[in-house]
Amino acid sequence: MPILLFCGLVALTVILLRIVGLRRKSVIPNLIEREIGRLKPGERPEHLRHLVQDDPSPLARIVDVAVRPYNGTKQETMEVVQSRARQEVVRLESGLFVLEILVGIAPLLGLLGAVVGLVKVFANIGSGVMTTSDLRGIASGIGEALSTTIVGLAVAIPALVAFSYFSRRIELLAVEMESLMTDLMEKIYQSTQTGTGIASEGETLEEATR
Repeated sequence: MPILLFCGLVALTVILLRIVGLRRKSVIPNLIEREIGRLKPGERPEHLRHLVQDDPSPLARIVDVAVRPYNGTKQETMEVVQSRARQEVVRLESGLFVLEILVGIAPLLGLLGAVVGLVKVFANIGSGVMTTSDLRGIASGIGEALSTTIVGLAVAIPALVAFSYFSRRIELLAVEMESLMTDLMEKIYQSTQTGTGIASEGETLEEATR
């Protein structure tokens, strides 16, 4: 029972942390989202670059890679952005493996506690003649033994619900960030008539906006 109670405390802690960490405004700040929408095709993302420098959100870290000034083609930049996006998704999923483990072990721990308790009860039954008081004690012991199963299920069911909900939420947030980054990359590398020529998809960001 103490182990099950500890598992319940761990599950509750992870759930609360993920509720805070997976708020939409914590992952996709409205200010950065609006700035990406406001950016015009071919426009240099200077304001966006300064905006994401001190922002700790996952979207800001991905955008920072995309708008960082370096000599790279669109394809090279996309590969770097995708790599960074995968890292951020892994960060968002931190702690979910704990819930997944608890979903599996909590019912088993409850069942183990019930079996151990029943073994002790039946061992006492074979020790001598049973009185009415003894029978009541046995019934109480069986009830206490089965209570571990109830606690195990009480830990596993909320953990399973939370794990499924958070997994789906991370998936939706990842799709939103992917959509925003696709829009941003298209705007940055948009073929634009400049004083030196037309920026094509194979040109670097620095050359296209020079």
